[in-house]
This record gives sequence, structure tokens and C-alpha cells, in this order.
Amino acid sequence: MRRWFSPPKTTAGLGLAAISYVAVDYLRHLSPTWHERLQPALWSILALIAISRVPFYKHWSSEFRAAIPFVASMLFMLACLLFEVLSVRFVTAVLGLDWHSDASPLPDTGQWLLLSLNEKLPETLVEILRARIIGLHHFLMLFMMLAFSVLFNSVEAPGLGLGARYMFTMAIGRLLRAITFVSTILPSARPWCAATRFRVPAYPHHWAQKYYVPYASDPDAIRQIINQDIAYADTGEYIGDYQPDWGSMNFLINFLRPTPGEGASWSSLLKKAGGGCNDLLYSGHMLVAVLTAMAWTEAYGGYSSAFIWLLVMHSAQREIRERHHYSVDCVVAIYVGILLWKMTGFIWPVKDSMRSRRLAKLDRIQGRLIQAAKDSDMDEVRELLKEVELGTQESQNKGQSKHLWLFSCATIFSALTIVLLAFTLTSDG
Repeated sequence: MRRWFSPPKTTAGLGLAAISYVAVDYLRHLSPTWHERLQPALWSILALIAISRVPFYKHWSSEFRAAIPFVASMLFMLACLLFEVLSVRFVTAVLGLDWHSDASPLPDTGQWLLLSLNEKLPETLVEILRARIIGLHHFLMLFMMLAFSVLFNSVEAPGLGLGARYMFTMAIGRLLRAITFVSTILPSARPWCAATRFRVPAYPHHWAQKYYVPYASDPDAIRQIINQDIAYADTGEYIGDYQPDWGSMNFLINFLRPTPGEGASWSSLLKKAGGGCNDLLYSGHMLVAVLTAMAWTEAYGGYSSAFIWLLVMHSAQREIRERHHYSVDCVVAIYVGILLWKMTGFIWPVKDSMRSRRLAKLDRIQGRLIQAAKDSDMDEVRELLKEVELGTQESQNKGQSKHLWLFSCATIFSALTIVLLAFTLTSDG
């Protein structure tokens, strides 16, 4: 059974790199000039150090075996993200902008607690809690750093196996999240959010006109629909929506409710998505943060993992403080992320498999080892133990074959490209 906190590694380089990255990136708020100078320098140094380790990495065959699960996990995550984007638009569009502007936010005791603490805590501490120290792209970059640390033997290989588990777990979490928030639509803690981010009709969709609006606030109507269990109200003529020609994708019109000025295709409409307003229960940002912390804790451990969890807690209180989410969204995201990570441990069974190989090798030489011990032949004992250790490692020649060299170059290039894309696409949160 894996321990919650792994013992600290012999080197603290990864932890220092993580702290340096977060500190340098925060300079964008303190000194934009220094941030523009130091951030490219830091990333260049880290990239060059990682590339310099490629020729000495001995586990490319393990990475090659993990490549297919990695690609499959990435495709699965992209499919789940597409479903999530569709759901984000739907929960706002189906009720119309007027409902979102008029609906009052839910009472949130977590918000009350933070406002109360603002009055009691020292001003310096309150300013630290308010500071935008950590965001979504930071947690993604921290995981990238963790995965790349396999080149330095700070984390058990394969790095692609760890990445596959991370993306697969995130995909499951995003899918469950979309199913959850689309099931019951909650009013945003920011009533102006929908009108700012979405260009959808002001009136509700005909589904909501029939099944929700007549029974939304009248207690007698609610009692009657409970008793009859049928939508009995006569809503008259439904207000129609704009109907573009999307061909085989016309079924999405009822879910996305496009307007004439939003482009001619459904894909162009989704490309404009910049975050939701009613995708609340539970927080996607917090899910990413928790998965990063869980990966760091299990794969690397040490004091730096405690630092990552502090960043998670800071991010959670900021989500509530700035009313991007309700407290329940963050609480649920934390325990869902922890449970999902524990459930997907089969994606990255490296430590257990290496232990099994060592035990199998020891079992095969057990008789020889016992006999050598009886004969007090310490040289033979050392040779047998060395044989066990070498038998569980990949050979240097195998790791440097032509095909694996090509694979290693392609992997490093693709990984660095993904890092740049992730940093660019998520830098705005």
C-alpha cells in the first residue's frame, strides 16, 4: 500500500524549481518588467537542463510502452472536455440571460467566514490571502515539471505513465463534473457573469418555458405538479430561436442556442468559450489543483508536496472569496479529486511492478543465496544481490537503440510543445 506522504527525495531540486516558478510568475503583479526578463530565462534554463539529461535517461523502453495509454488518455480527455464545453454553454443558454440577471446567488457560509476573517486577521495576512499567487496554469505547469523530473530520477519512470494517469483521472473528473452541474442548474455567485460571457437569447428555451417557468415560484403550482406529476400548464405559443444550418449537427441548436452574430458553425461558437458561469458543482479549477497535489505527493513527496497543498488551499479560498464558486464546489472538488486519484492507481503501477520483479528474481536465486550465506561466502552474496538489481533495470544498450532514440526525441519535442500550448491557452485562467 502506498503511503500518503512519500519520504523526501535525496535532492531538493524539483521543490526549489517549483517554488522558483511560482515566485517568478507572481512578479507579473509586483514588477512586470522583471517578470518579462526572468520568466523566459527560467523556462529556458529548465528546458535546457531537461534536454541535457535525455542522453543519460535509461528508461525509454518503459516510456515507449506507456506511449499508447498516454495518447489514449489524452484523446479521452479531449472528448470529455468537448462534452464539458457543450454542457457549460447549455446550462446558461437554456434559461436565458434574464433569468441569470435576476436570480439571487445562494447563501454561502464560506463567503461569510472569509469576510469575517478579513475583519479579524492582520492586514498583511489578509492581503496574502487575496493575492493571485496561484492559478490553473500554474498547477498544470507544476505537473509538467513533475513529469519531466523522471529525467533526473526524482520520480519513478515512466513519465508518460504518470501523465496518462493524470489525464485519465482528469478526464473522469471533468466528465463527472459536467454530468453533475448539468443535472441541476445553480445561479451564479456573480449575477452579471452570463451577460458578460455569453450572447444567448434573453428568454428561456422552449423546454424551460414548458417544464420550469410555470412552476418556478408559485407554491400552488408546485404542489399541483407534484400531485399530478405532469406539466399541466398551458404556455401558449413558444418563443422560437434562431435556426442556423449546421447540417448533421443541427441537433446541437437546442443545446447551444446560437445567435446570428456568433458565426456560421457550431465549432466556431465553441471556440469562443472562455469559461462558464453556472458550471458550479464542482469546481474544475480545484479538480486540476487537487490532482496535481496528489500526483506530487505520491510520486515525489517531501516538504515540497506540503507546499503544493498550501497552494491548493490558497486557490480554494480565492475561488470562494472572488465568488467564482460556492464553498460546496471547492469542498466537493477536493474530495472527488482525492478519491479519483486513489481509484486510478492501476494506470501507474511502476513501484509495485518493480518490487514484484525484484521479489521474483530473489525467489529464483533463493537457494543459491542461502547456500552462500551458510558458506559465509560474502563475495557470492554480493554478486547475487547485484544480479537481482541489474535484472530489474533496463539495459543501457536497449535504451540507446535507434528507434528509441527517435522516440525519445519525438517525446521531448511533443512534451515541450504541450507545455507551451498549455501555458498559452490557460494563462488567463
